[in-house]
Amino acid sequence: MRSIRFGYWPTVIPPRADRYDRHSSCTGRGTTIGGSNGRSAGSHGRRPNGTNILDDLASVGKRKSATLGAELRIGKVVSLPFDENTYIAHLADRADCLVFDPGFEPGQVVDYLERQGLSPAALLCTHGHSDHIGGNAALKKRWADCPLLIGVGDAAKLTDPQLNLSAAFGVPVVSPRVDRTLAEGEQFEGAGLTLAVLSTPGHSAGHVVFVCKQVSPWRVFGGDVLFRGSVGRTDFFDGDSETLRRSIHEKLFTLPDDTIVLPGHGPATTIGNEKRTNPFVGAPAGYVLRST
Repeated sequence: MRSIRFGYWPTVIPPRADRYDRHSSCTGRGTTIGGSNGRSAGSHGRRPNGTNILDDLASVGKRKSATLGAELRIGKVVSLPFDENTYIAHLADRADCLVFDPGFEPGQVVDYLERQGLSPAALLCTHGHSDHIGGNAALKKRWADCPLLIGVGDAAKLTDPQLNLSAAFGVPVVSPRVDRTLAEGEQFEGAGLTLAVLSTPGHSAGHVVFVCKQVSPWRVFGGDVLFRGSVGRTDFFDGDSETLRRSIHEKLFTLPDDTIVLPGHGPATTIGNEKRTNPFVGAPAGYVLRST
């Protein structure tokens, strides 16, 4: 499997004006994906060409709570210049939340949190590339006691612009240091949520994903491993295409088919959809579908 250079990072900088519709209760680019009933809580964000960048997850599974006792709400803020997705997950009856992969526009995340009356219980990074950690410093400055967590293999990227790939762009990104590292098989608990940690190297050596099994279907906060119809690029210094393929096949494709993947760029998808249709790791690339 050759080194993969396509994907979402880096990408062309899109026009800024009128990129998103405004949410009915949260002015700006922060928008709520929805609660347990599967319906979007507001207007979809849109690219200039009209395609959705805020996913209507009703099309990929009902959002029934399995064990939480309250609906799970997931907001998404899309940050320039790489259209990186920052997710904010919280229970409807709580005022704390989890923030995944704070991007280059932390002001939009702060605006979303303040308008929703939320405060972060933790910042969770799937990996250490600069577009996924660019907002850490601003959020830690605003909420100094909020812990920052990342996979043990990517912790050094937080404070090293060479390793997090920002130095090459002439704007070095230095995040606060990690408060706690995470490894395969661990669980993280915060804001009333329990997340399983899976190690998924290939795009980045220390990449992890977070799986929430308390809702049905399950949710994966997936970073840059698996996208709708694509996979993370592997031409960075610690990327490897075969390792990425194994991570997807052995860690993600073993999850239930209706599991919803919330990727670091682009729209949501499901495990079953990518098994059937992904041209790089799914059936079109030789993956053998198994009857369930």
